[in-house]
Amino acid sequence: MDLFAGIPVSDYPAAREWYERLFGPIAFEPNDVEAVWELAEHRYVYIEHRPEHAGHAQHTIFVDDLDEVVAGIAGRGLEPAQRKTYDNGVRKITYRDADGNEIGFGGAPVG
Repeated sequence: MDLFAGIPVSDYPAAREWYERLFGPIAFEPNDVEAVWELAEHRYVYIEHRPEHAGHAQHTIFVDDLDEVVAGIAGRGLEPAQRKTYDNGVRKITYRDADGNEIGFGGAPVG
């Protein structure tokens, strides 16, 4: 199974830079209004210049080592907009781009 999760943005150059800080290097750019990141084999997130739809994406990516992912993102200059721990111990760290799109990273309970 392949997954392509799209995120509409209003300012493509600014969003491209922000998402590079969030996800790291771009995997490929199929055209001049899209950039794609491969998060795991056959699992992609992409941004696309679609200002009329920008700000409505909500994606959560569950990762093996949440602390490592958050530290890597902080090292690229981004800080979370929200941190939450659910009653069952699952943690979620949320980032918001300039359009208000929400990208969350989830992790299993610590310990």
